[in-house]
Amino acid sequence: MRILHTMIRVTDMERAIAFYTDILSMRLLRRKDYPGGRFTLAFVGYGDESDSAVIELTHNWDTDSYDQGNAFGHIAIGVADIYAVCDRIRAGGGQISREPGPMKHGNTVIAFVRDPDGYAIELIETG
Repeated sequence: MRILHTMIRVTDMERAIAFYTDILSMRLLRRKDYPGGRFTLAFVGYGDESDSAVIELTHNWDTDSYDQGNAFGHIAIGVADIYAVCDRIRAGGGQISREPGPMKHGNTVIAFVRDPDGYAIELIETG
């Protein structure tokens, strides 16, 4: 068994795809409109779905906003140089919600960014 994908709902598919591909350097793996159901799915990730977990972006055409609730935490991404990645995200217009630094009660260097719909993405320095 393995994790295939995590799905999040987005209010603007083009804006979401631009964030994940242009700001976070993922690839758009596939995208399909479902006119009968009035929704679009797009899959983004760093590797192919055949061997990597990816993110499914779901846009329901008739929904303008979502309530994220308080149960979802964040998506985590490992990065080699967290300071350079945060500089690139900031330069691309991304929102850093927690600047890079050691995590509370530990030495691991982390940062948090927000996607256009407000989802938290934790960056963890790995190298």
